[in-house]
Amino acid sequence: MAQLRKAALLGLITAVTLGVAACGNDDDTGGGATTQTTGLTIAVITHSDGTDNFWPVVKNGAEAAGKQLGVTIDYTFSGDPLKQSQLIDDAVAKKVAGIAVSLPNADALRAALQKAQSAGIAVVTLNSGQNQSASVGAIAHVGQDEKIAGQGAGERLKVAGVKNLLCLIHEAGNIGLTERCAGVAETLGGKVTNQQVNVANLTDVSATVSAKLQADKSIDGVIALNPGVATAALAGMKEAGTSAKLATFDLSPDVISSIQAGDMLFAVDQQQYLQGYLPVQILYLNKTNLNTVGGGQPILTGPGFVTKENAGQVADLTKKGTR
Repeated sequence: MAQLRKAALLGLITAVTLGVAACGNDDDTGGGATTQTTGLTIAVITHSDGTDNFWPVVKNGAEAAGKQLGVTIDYTFSGDPLKQSQLIDDAVAKKVAGIAVSLPNADALRAALQKAQSAGIAVVTLNSGQNQSASVGAIAHVGQDEKIAGQGAGERLKVAGVKNLLCLIHEAGNIGLTERCAGVAETLGGKVTNQQVNVANLTDVSATVSAKLQADKSIDGVIALNPGVATAALAGMKEAGTSAKLATFDLSPDVISSIQAGDMLFAVDQQQYLQGYLPVQILYLNKTNLNTVGGGQPILTGPGFVTKENAGQVADLTKKGTR
């Protein structure tokens, strides 16, 4: 029932916002686009390091929502919590209409976000920081519940017959990644071992996975929490000559190709386009119509699952920058 309420909430946000965007727009160029501008700017600040395929899709979602609403999107990012805090301060100084921010380190960003709220600027958190969102004063959180996503992955791995799973954690201290592995363990019904790997050295990831599989022949499954790690793990599995099954969280062209080829079972898709798109809608409606959504509950953007059956369709959407 809770999931149905959240799904209905997503539909309501989209319908209401598109209706608002359509009012007074006599020059619709298609796809909900508008040539009118409101004069409003919404800052979107994420903890990307600028090197992966994930965050550009978030940016595309934010900019699509901004285009529909006539809102300027000021998108900035930094993987350094101190720098991300400074970017929030910069947005406050610009007197933006709202701030959408990923929250990997709530303590590092708390003071800057409090300044934003003191200046009358609403905040929506996205992607990370679901459990800390309310504590920093955000009016809503948009993202994937990592434990629920993990539980879904565990159920699929169980059906595939996996009983001894290696869960590859690529960021030490990232609670969201730990929650993913914990969720998998809850529903798999077998053994789950968390293995730290170095995402900055994918060759080392391949070697680590190969060594683990050769040392313990009972390992019959591997799940990565990052698409680059998944591709590296696949190389290590091939080197080890294992028949273990592989799955991953998040998408990349290589992951989709591997699923189509039958080398990966599935990818857990948190649909990050929505993590850019929906916060802009929420902040716009809060600023212009005093609307609030969520009732203190997160607005979930998944999990979706990409399998061999739908990978071709998702591949086409990936080329468009929306998945």
